[in-house]
Amino acid sequence: MCVQRKLNWDPCFANRMAGMQASEIRELLKVAERPDVISFAGGIPDPALFAQSHIRQAYDKILSDPVLARKALQYSVSEGDAGLRAWIATHMASKGVDCTPDNILITNGSQQALEFIGKLFISPGDTALVNAPTYLGALQAFAPNQPMYDDLQLENTNRTISSYHSTAKALGSHVRFSYVVPDFANPTGETMSKEARIKLLDLARGLNIPIVEDSPYYALRFDGAPVRSIQALDIDQCGTIEHARVMYCGSFSKIFTPGLRVGWVCARKDIITRLCLIKQASDLNSPAINQLVMLHLAQTTYDTQVNNAIAHYRKKRDVMLEALEKYMPKGAVWSRPKGGMFIWLTLPKDIDTTAILPKAIAQCGVAYVPGDAFFANKSAKNMLRLSYSLPALEKIAPGIAKLATLF
Repeated sequence: MCVQRKLNWDPCFANRMAGMQASEIRELLKVAERPDVISFAGGIPDPALFAQSHIRQAYDKILSDPVLARKALQYSVSEGDAGLRAWIATHMASKGVDCTPDNILITNGSQQALEFIGKLFISPGDTALVNAPTYLGALQAFAPNQPMYDDLQLENTNRTISSYHSTAKALGSHVRFSYVVPDFANPTGETMSKEARIKLLDLARGLNIPIVEDSPYYALRFDGAPVRSIQALDIDQCGTIEHARVMYCGSFSKIFTPGLRVGWVCARKDIITRLCLIKQASDLNSPAINQLVMLHLAQTTYDTQVNNAIAHYRKKRDVMLEALEKYMPKGAVWSRPKGGMFIWLTLPKDIDTTAILPKAIAQCGVAYVPGDAFFANKSAKNMLRLSYSLPALEKIAPGIAKLATLF
Protein backbone atom coordinates (compact mmCIF):
# COMPACT_ATOMS: atom_id res chain seq x y z
CA MET A 1 0.00 0.00 0.00
CA CYS A 2 1.44 3.37 -1.03
CA VAL A 3 1.23 6.06 1.67
CA GLN A 4 0.74 9.52 0.27
CA ARG A 5 2.81 12.19 1.98
CA LYS A 6 1.97 15.85 1.96
CA LEU A 7 4.42 17.64 -0.30
CA ASN A 8 6.58 20.35 1.24
CA TRP A 9 6.58 23.22 -1.24
CA ASP A 10 8.54 25.63 1.00
CA PRO A 11 11.85 25.19 -0.90
CA CYS A 12 10.02 26.07 -4.12
CA PHE A 13 8.70 29.42 -2.97
CA ALA A 14 10.46 32.62 -4.02
CA ASN A 15 12.54 34.40 -1.37
CA ARG A 16 10.15 37.34 -1.45
CA MET A 17 7.46 35.25 0.28
CA ALA A 18 9.45 35.38 3.52
CA GLY A 19 8.50 39.03 3.99
CA MET A 20 4.81 38.60 3.22
CA GLN A 21 2.49 38.19 6.21
CA ALA A 22 -1.26 38.14 6.72
CA SER A 23 -2.83 41.52 7.37
CA GLU A 24 -4.07 42.07 10.90
CA ILE A 25 -6.66 44.42 9.45
CA ARG A 26 -7.92 41.88 6.89
CA GLU A 27 -8.35 39.31 9.65
CA LEU A 28 -10.16 41.81 11.84
CA LEU A 29 -12.54 42.65 9.02
CA LYS A 30 -13.83 39.10 9.33
CA VAL A 31 -14.58 39.75 13.00
CA ALA A 32 -16.18 43.09 12.15
CA GLU A 33 -18.83 41.30 10.11
CA ARG A 34 -20.24 39.72 13.27
CA PRO A 35 -23.35 41.66 14.34
CA ASP A 36 -22.42 41.34 18.02
CA VAL A 37 -19.07 43.14 17.60
CA ILE A 38 -18.55 46.91 17.72
CA SER A 39 -15.68 47.35 15.27
CA PHE A 40 -13.24 50.21 15.67
CA ALA A 41 -10.83 48.11 13.55
CA GLY A 42 -10.84 48.46 9.77
CA GLY A 43 -10.97 52.00 8.39
CA ILE A 44 -14.05 51.15 6.37
CA PRO A 45 -16.39 53.76 4.88
CA ASP A 46 -19.90 53.76 6.30
CA PRO A 47 -22.25 52.03 3.82
CA ALA A 48 -24.90 54.58 4.79
CA LEU A 49 -22.96 57.05 2.61
CA PHE A 50 -22.83 54.87 -0.50
CA ALA A 51 -24.69 56.63 -3.32
CA GLN A 52 -26.54 53.47 -4.35
CA SER A 53 -29.24 55.17 -6.40
CA HIS A 54 -26.69 57.27 -8.31
CA ILE A 55 -24.51 54.21 -8.90
CA ARG A 56 -27.49 52.21 -10.17
CA GLN A 57 -28.48 55.07 -12.48
CA ALA A 58 -24.93 55.27 -13.83
CA TYR A 59 -24.80 51.55 -14.65
CA ASP A 60 -28.26 51.72 -16.24
CA LYS A 61 -27.29 54.73 -18.33
CA ILE A 62 -24.12 53.09 -19.58
CA LEU A 63 -25.54 49.64 -20.28
CA SER A 64 -28.66 50.98 -21.99
CA ASP A 65 -26.52 52.84 -24.53
CA PRO A 66 -25.22 50.35 -27.15
CA VAL A 67 -22.07 52.37 -27.87
CA LEU A 68 -21.21 52.99 -24.21
CA ALA A 69 -22.05 49.40 -23.30
CA ARG A 70 -19.64 47.96 -25.85
CA LYS A 71 -16.92 50.27 -24.53
CA ALA A 72 -17.70 49.51 -20.88
CA LEU A 73 -17.68 45.72 -21.32
CA GLN A 74 -14.54 45.51 -23.46
CA TYR A 75 -10.83 45.53 -22.64
CA SER A 76 -9.52 49.07 -22.24
CA VAL A 77 -6.23 50.96 -22.37
CA SER A 78 -3.89 50.38 -19.45
CA GLU A 79 -3.59 54.09 -18.63
CA GLY A 80 -7.31 54.25 -17.86
CA ASP A 81 -10.38 55.90 -19.35
CA ALA A 82 -9.48 59.18 -21.04
CA GLY A 83 -12.52 61.01 -19.66
CA LEU A 84 -11.85 59.94 -16.10
CA ARG A 85 -8.17 60.86 -16.37
CA ALA A 86 -9.18 64.29 -17.70
CA TRP A 87 -11.54 64.80 -14.71
CA ILE A 88 -8.78 63.79 -12.28
CA ALA A 89 -6.29 66.13 -13.99
CA THR A 90 -8.75 69.03 -13.52
CA HIS A 91 -9.32 67.93 -9.92
CA MET A 92 -5.57 67.91 -9.26
CA ALA A 93 -5.25 71.35 -10.87
CA SER A 94 -7.79 72.69 -8.37
CA LYS A 95 -5.32 71.63 -5.65
CA GLY A 96 -2.39 73.42 -7.26
CA VAL A 97 -1.06 70.55 -9.41
CA ASP A 98 -0.99 71.69 -13.03
CA CYS A 99 -1.05 68.45 -15.02
CA THR A 100 -2.62 66.71 -18.00
CA PRO A 101 -4.35 63.32 -18.42
CA ASP A 102 -0.95 61.96 -19.51
CA ASN A 103 0.21 62.50 -15.91
CA ILE A 104 -2.53 60.18 -14.58
CA LEU A 105 -2.66 56.38 -14.32
CA ILE A 106 -5.89 54.68 -13.14
CA THR A 107 -5.33 51.83 -10.67
CA ASN A 108 -7.49 49.32 -8.81
CA GLY A 109 -7.60 51.46 -5.71
CA SER A 110 -4.61 53.35 -4.37
CA GLN A 111 -3.39 50.07 -2.85
CA GLN A 112 -2.46 48.85 -6.32
CA ALA A 113 -0.65 52.13 -6.91
CA LEU A 114 1.53 51.42 -3.86
CA GLU A 115 2.26 47.90 -5.11
CA PHE A 116 3.35 49.22 -8.51
CA ILE A 117 5.52 51.95 -7.00
CA GLY A 118 7.23 49.36 -4.81
CA LYS A 119 7.97 47.23 -7.88
CA LEU A 120 9.32 50.25 -9.74
CA PHE A 121 11.70 51.54 -7.09
CA ILE A 122 12.62 48.79 -4.61
CA SER A 123 15.19 46.07 -5.14
CA PRO A 124 15.95 43.58 -2.34
CA GLY A 125 17.81 45.28 0.49
CA ASP A 126 16.94 48.85 -0.55
CA THR A 127 15.80 51.28 2.15
CA ALA A 128 12.47 53.09 2.23
CA LEU A 129 11.89 55.99 4.63
CA VAL A 130 8.54 55.68 6.43
CA ASN A 131 6.94 57.23 9.49
CA ALA A 132 6.72 55.17 12.65
CA PRO A 133 3.86 54.31 12.76
CA THR A 134 2.82 54.15 9.11
CA TYR A 135 0.06 52.63 6.98
CA LEU A 136 0.09 48.84 7.30
CA GLY A 137 -1.11 48.40 3.72
CA ALA A 138 1.96 50.22 2.42
CA LEU A 139 4.29 47.93 4.36
CA GLN A 140 2.47 44.96 2.84
CA ALA A 141 2.55 46.42 -0.66
CA PHE A 142 6.30 46.98 -0.45
CA ALA A 143 7.11 43.69 1.34
CA PRO A 144 7.45 41.39 -1.73
CA ASN A 145 10.34 43.60 -2.91
CA GLN A 146 12.22 42.86 0.34
CA PRO A 147 13.02 46.39 1.50
CA MET A 148 14.56 47.63 4.72
CA TYR A 149 13.10 50.62 6.56
CA ASP A 150 14.40 53.70 8.32
CA ASP A 151 12.21 55.95 10.46
CA LEU A 152 11.36 59.20 8.71
CA GLN A 153 11.65 62.03 11.25
CA LEU A 154 10.75 65.58 10.24
CA GLU A 155 9.77 67.42 13.41
CA ASN A 156 11.49 67.59 16.80
CA THR A 157 14.52 65.73 15.52
CA ASN A 158 18.25 66.19 15.03
CA ARG A 159 18.45 63.81 12.07
CA THR A 160 20.27 65.12 9.02
CA ILE A 161 20.36 64.16 5.36
CA SER A 162 23.74 62.50 5.88
CA SER A 163 22.40 60.40 8.77
CA TYR A 164 19.85 58.71 6.51
CA HIS A 165 22.52 58.06 3.92
CA SER A 166 24.97 56.74 6.52
CA THR A 167 22.41 54.42 8.14
CA ALA A 168 21.59 52.83 4.78
CA LYS A 169 25.25 52.62 3.75
CA ALA A 170 26.16 50.83 6.98
CA LEU A 171 23.67 48.12 6.01
CA GLY A 172 24.96 47.92 2.45
CA SER A 173 21.80 49.62 1.27
CA HIS A 174 20.63 52.72 -0.59
CA VAL A 175 17.69 55.00 0.22
CA ARG A 176 15.21 54.69 -2.65
CA PHE A 177 12.17 56.75 -1.67
CA SER A 178 10.12 58.23 1.15
CA TYR A 179 6.50 57.29 1.83
CA VAL A 180 4.03 59.46 3.78
CA VAL A 181 0.29 59.83 4.42
CA PRO A 182 0.28 63.59 5.03
CA ASP A 183 -3.42 64.30 5.64
CA PHE A 184 -5.28 62.67 8.57
CA ALA A 185 -2.80 59.83 8.44
CA ASN A 186 -3.63 56.19 8.71
CA PRO A 187 -3.11 55.19 11.52
CA THR A 188 -2.59 58.29 13.67
CA GLY A 189 -5.11 60.76 12.23
CA GLU A 190 -2.42 63.44 12.29
CA THR A 191 -1.68 65.96 9.52
CA MET A 192 1.77 67.09 8.46
CA SER A 193 2.36 70.82 8.78
CA LYS A 194 3.41 72.86 5.77
CA GLU A 195 6.83 73.28 7.37
CA ALA A 196 7.24 69.50 7.69
CA ARG A 197 6.22 69.02 4.05
CA ILE A 198 8.82 71.52 2.89
CA LYS A 199 11.42 69.86 5.11
CA LEU A 200 10.55 66.52 3.49
CA LEU A 201 11.08 68.05 0.05
CA ASP A 202 14.47 69.36 1.17
CA LEU A 203 15.39 65.92 2.52
CA ALA A 204 14.31 64.19 -0.69
CA ARG A 205 16.29 66.68 -2.75
CA GLY A 206 19.38 66.11 -0.61
CA LEU A 207 19.07 62.33 -0.92
CA ASN A 208 17.96 62.55 -4.58
CA ILE A 209 14.93 60.32 -3.98
CA PRO A 210 11.24 60.50 -4.91
CA ILE A 211 8.38 60.97 -2.45
CA VAL A 212 5.22 58.88 -2.41
CA GLU A 213 2.33 61.06 -1.19
CA ASP A 214 -0.54 58.72 -0.27
CA SER A 215 -3.60 60.92 0.23
CA PRO A 216 -6.93 59.03 0.24
CA TYR A 217 -8.36 61.16 3.08
CA TYR A 218 -7.49 64.63 1.78
CA ALA A 219 -11.11 65.65 1.09
CA LEU A 220 -12.35 64.56 4.53
CA ARG A 221 -11.34 67.70 6.43
CA PHE A 222 -13.64 68.63 9.32
CA ASP A 223 -11.76 71.58 10.85
CA GLY A 224 -9.24 74.21 9.81
CA ALA A 225 -7.81 75.24 6.47
CA PRO A 226 -6.36 72.64 4.07
CA VAL A 227 -2.59 72.30 3.85
CA ARG A 228 -1.14 72.45 0.34
CA SER A 229 -0.26 69.00 -0.97
CA ILE A 230 3.41 68.00 -1.06
CA GLN A 231 3.16 67.60 -4.82
CA ALA A 232 1.80 71.13 -5.21
CA LEU A 233 4.60 72.50 -2.99
CA ASP A 234 7.10 70.55 -5.08
CA ILE A 235 5.76 72.10 -8.29
CA ASP A 236 5.88 75.54 -6.67
CA GLN A 237 9.61 75.00 -6.24
CA CYS A 238 10.54 73.22 -9.47
CA GLY A 239 8.06 74.89 -11.83
CA THR A 240 6.45 71.89 -13.55
CA ILE A 241 5.18 68.42 -12.75
CA GLU A 242 7.71 67.05 -15.26
CA HIS A 243 10.50 68.11 -12.88
CA ALA A 244 8.64 67.05 -9.71
CA ARG A 245 9.86 64.23 -7.48
CA VAL A 246 6.46 63.61 -5.80
CA MET A 247 4.10 60.82 -6.86
CA TYR A 248 0.56 61.48 -5.61
CA CYS A 249 -1.73 58.49 -4.92
CA GLY A 250 -5.43 59.33 -4.80
CA SER A 251 -8.63 57.32 -4.38
CA PHE A 252 -12.40 57.55 -4.74
CA SER A 253 -12.94 54.78 -2.18
CA LYS A 254 -13.42 56.99 0.87
CA ILE A 255 -15.75 59.43 -0.94
CA PHE A 256 -17.98 57.13 -3.03
CA THR A 257 -17.40 53.42 -2.41
CA PRO A 258 -14.41 51.06 -2.18
CA GLY A 259 -16.39 48.46 -4.14
CA LEU A 260 -15.62 50.07 -7.51
CA ARG A 261 -11.85 49.96 -6.75
CA VAL A 262 -10.85 53.15 -8.55
CA GLY A 263 -7.69 55.01 -7.57
CA TRP A 264 -4.98 56.88 -9.41
CA VAL A 265 -1.37 57.99 -9.52
CA CYS A 266 -0.45 61.53 -10.56
CA ALA A 267 3.21 61.94 -11.51
CA ARG A 268 5.64 63.03 -14.20
CA LYS A 269 5.11 61.33 -17.55
CA ASP A 270 8.22 59.15 -17.48
CA ILE A 271 7.04 57.65 -14.17
CA ILE A 272 3.51 57.11 -15.47
CA THR A 273 4.91 55.36 -18.56
CA ARG A 274 6.88 52.91 -16.42
CA LEU A 275 3.99 52.31 -14.02
CA CYS A 276 1.78 51.65 -17.03
CA LEU A 277 4.12 48.85 -18.14
CA ILE A 278 3.75 47.29 -14.69
CA LYS A 279 -0.03 47.70 -14.96
CA GLN A 280 -0.04 45.91 -18.31
CA ALA A 281 1.86 42.97 -16.84
CA SER A 282 -0.37 42.87 -13.77
CA ASP A 283 -3.98 43.05 -14.97
CA LEU A 284 -3.94 44.75 -18.41
CA ASN A 285 -6.42 47.44 -17.32
CA SER A 286 -8.84 48.42 -14.59
CA PRO A 287 -12.47 47.46 -15.34
CA ALA A 288 -13.76 49.88 -17.97
CA ILE A 289 -17.33 49.85 -16.71
CA ASN A 290 -16.27 50.84 -13.18
CA GLN A 291 -14.24 53.72 -14.56
CA LEU A 292 -17.18 55.01 -16.60
CA VAL A 293 -19.47 54.75 -13.58
CA MET A 294 -16.93 56.62 -11.45
CA LEU A 295 -16.63 59.34 -14.08
CA HIS A 296 -20.41 59.79 -14.01
CA LEU A 297 -20.39 60.00 -10.20
CA ALA A 298 -17.48 62.42 -10.14
CA GLN A 299 -19.09 64.71 -12.70
CA THR A 300 -22.51 64.76 -11.05
CA THR A 301 -22.20 64.23 -7.29
CA TYR A 302 -18.58 64.65 -6.10
CA ASP A 303 -19.05 67.84 -4.07
CA THR A 304 -22.31 66.57 -2.55
CA GLN A 305 -20.68 63.29 -1.55
CA VAL A 306 -17.73 65.08 0.04
CA ASN A 307 -19.98 67.40 2.06
CA ASN A 308 -22.16 64.51 3.24
CA ALA A 309 -19.12 62.48 4.28
CA ILE A 310 -17.59 65.39 6.18
CA ALA A 311 -20.77 66.05 8.15
CA HIS A 312 -21.29 62.33 8.85
CA TYR A 313 -17.78 61.50 10.01
CA ARG A 314 -17.35 64.72 11.98
CA LYS A 315 -20.24 63.68 14.25
CA LYS A 316 -18.68 60.28 14.80
CA ARG A 317 -15.26 61.74 15.55
CA ASP A 318 -16.75 64.14 18.08
CA VAL A 319 -18.62 61.35 19.87
CA MET A 320 -15.48 59.20 20.07
CA LEU A 321 -13.34 62.06 21.39
CA GLU A 322 -15.96 62.85 24.04
CA ALA A 323 -16.12 59.18 25.05
CA LEU A 324 -12.33 58.91 25.29
CA GLU A 325 -12.27 61.99 27.50
CA LYS A 326 -15.02 60.58 29.72
CA TYR A 327 -13.99 56.96 30.08
CA MET A 328 -10.29 56.37 29.40
CA PRO A 329 -8.11 55.71 32.46
CA LYS A 330 -5.39 58.02 33.69
CA GLY A 331 -2.22 57.80 31.62
CA ALA A 332 -3.99 57.27 28.29
CA VAL A 333 -3.42 59.88 25.55
CA TRP A 334 -4.82 60.12 22.04
CA SER A 335 -4.63 62.12 18.84
CA ARG A 336 -7.28 64.71 17.96
CA PRO A 337 -7.67 64.50 14.18
CA LYS A 338 -9.07 67.36 12.13
CA GLY A 339 -10.44 64.95 9.57
CA GLY A 340 -10.19 61.44 8.19
CA MET A 341 -11.21 58.24 9.98
CA PHE A 342 -8.69 57.46 12.74
CA ILE A 343 -7.64 58.17 16.31
CA TRP A 344 -4.33 56.86 17.72
CA LEU A 345 -4.49 55.79 21.37
CA THR A 346 -1.41 55.37 23.59
CA LEU A 347 -1.84 53.53 26.89
CA PRO A 348 0.51 53.08 29.86
CA LYS A 349 3.53 50.99 28.89
CA ASP A 350 2.53 47.91 30.87
CA ILE A 351 -0.57 47.36 28.69
CA ASP A 352 -0.05 45.05 25.68
CA THR A 353 -2.80 45.83 23.18
CA THR A 354 -2.04 42.76 21.06
CA ALA A 355 -2.39 40.42 24.05
CA ILE A 356 -5.58 42.11 25.21
CA LEU A 357 -7.34 42.11 21.82
CA PRO A 358 -8.82 38.58 22.10
CA LYS A 359 -10.33 39.55 25.46
CA ALA A 360 -11.68 42.78 23.99
CA ILE A 361 -13.50 40.81 21.30
CA ALA A 362 -14.63 37.86 23.46
CA GLN A 363 -15.56 39.71 26.67
CA CYS A 364 -16.49 43.19 25.43
CA GLY A 365 -17.55 42.59 21.85
CA VAL A 366 -15.22 45.38 20.68
CA ALA A 367 -12.45 45.21 18.04
CA TYR A 368 -9.49 47.53 17.32
CA VAL A 369 -6.12 47.24 15.58
CA PRO A 370 -3.04 46.77 17.81
CA GLY A 371 -0.45 49.46 17.25
CA ASP A 372 2.53 47.22 16.49
CA ALA A 373 0.94 46.31 13.14
CA PHE A 374 1.85 49.79 11.91
CA PHE A 375 5.54 49.63 12.77
CA ALA A 376 8.08 47.93 10.53
CA ASN A 377 9.86 46.72 13.67
CA LYS A 378 6.67 45.83 15.62
CA SER A 379 7.65 48.12 18.51
CA ALA A 380 4.39 49.58 19.86
CA LYS A 381 2.90 47.16 22.37
CA ASN A 382 0.93 49.82 24.27
CA MET A 383 -0.68 51.56 21.27
CA LEU A 384 -3.72 50.95 19.08
CA ARG A 385 -5.71 52.43 16.24
CA LEU A 386 -9.38 53.30 16.59
CA SER A 387 -11.59 54.01 13.58
CA TYR A 388 -14.89 55.81 14.04
CA SER A 389 -16.04 55.51 10.42
CA LEU A 390 -17.99 52.23 10.47
CA PRO A 391 -19.82 51.74 13.82
CA ALA A 392 -23.25 53.26 14.31
CA LEU A 393 -23.12 56.61 16.09
CA GLU A 394 -24.98 55.30 19.15
CA LYS A 395 -22.53 52.40 19.61
CA ILE A 396 -19.32 54.44 19.73
CA ALA A 397 -19.53 55.67 23.34
CA PRO A 398 -20.60 52.27 24.80
CA GLY A 399 -17.78 50.58 22.87
CA ILE A 400 -15.17 53.03 24.18
CA ALA A 401 -16.55 52.61 27.72
CA LYS A 402 -16.13 48.82 27.50
CA LEU A 403 -12.57 49.15 26.24
CA ALA A 404 -11.69 51.64 28.96
CA THR A 405 -12.95 49.26 31.64
CA LEU A 406 -10.89 46.42 30.16
CA PHE A 407 -7.73 48.55 29.97
